[in-house]
Amino acid sequence: MQATRSIRLPRKLSACRLIHNHSILRSSDPSGRTTSFGFRTVPEESKESLVKGVFDSVASKYDLMNDASSLGVHRLWKDSFVDTLKPGRKGPLRCIDVAGGTGDIAIRVLDYARENYADRETTVEIVDINSQMLKEGFTRFKKTMYHNTPQVSFHEANAQELPASQFKNDSYDLYTITFGIRNCTSIPAVLSEAYRVLKPGATFACLEFSKVNNPLLSTLYDQYSFTVIPLLGTILAGDRDSYQYLVESIRKFPSQPEFAQMIRDAGFSTGGDFDGGAWTELWGGIASIHTGVKI
Repeated sequence: MQATRSIRLPRKLSACRLIHNHSILRSSDPSGRTTSFGFRTVPEESKESLVKGVFDSVASKYDLMNDASSLGVHRLWKDSFVDTLKPGRKGPLRCIDVAGGTGDIAIRVLDYARENYADRETTVEIVDINSQMLKEGFTRFKKTMYHNTPQVSFHEANAQELPASQFKNDSYDLYTITFGIRNCTSIPAVLSEAYRVLKPGATFACLEFSKVNNPLLSTLYDQYSFTVIPLLGTILAGDRDSYQYLVESIRKFPSQPEFAQMIRDAGFSTGGDFDGGAWTELWGGIASIHTGVKI
């Protein structure tokens, strides 16, 4: 695995071309292992490239994508997520925000610590596998007081294999990942790395789309997701396929109890398997906040 590197603008790749590139989908993983890419089953070695194509395509319209996927309330969910964590309450934190390229959570963490606790020492290291997303985040931070300060840095790296020379064992007080873990090839590998880099007693926190348990709300949300969201992708971004994948990836993500168990399997301690315990549901379970503590 290569070390983290500075941000660069790569050749733009078409998500549609990547998604429909049959040579990629037919490529064989020597181990024979497969994984999901939306509703399709693909070789594990192919998923990273396929997901990269999606996010190369949507990076400049990432907020629009989240607006479409969440009925526009992802901003409120992110506010609730950070408010739950209360960064700065017990003093400055060293945070790592993974799959956080656009900087949404990092800005909120730094603002929350500064505004509520006069904390200007908390730092956030933003990690993303996609350089286009990091470029969006870097541009966003140029408009803030944190630009060119030690409080924020950007790193291109794989959440499943964080380079140990850069991201050392037992180094961070808080690990956040928001609407990103479902796009990773191996969720257990991501959780294992989170456990490795966190200090004992530190917090893992994940905000992710989830399973809706209310039958009526689930039906309405499914209808919206599979009809309106891809249509919006076509109209607003000229990219139906990427938005179709994002809808499908939400449905393939584990249920709240299943994901909570995965977090415990990585070594974290969680609350009980109920809303308000291991996870907190938002809007009836359209999204959920999961937390765990390294023991």
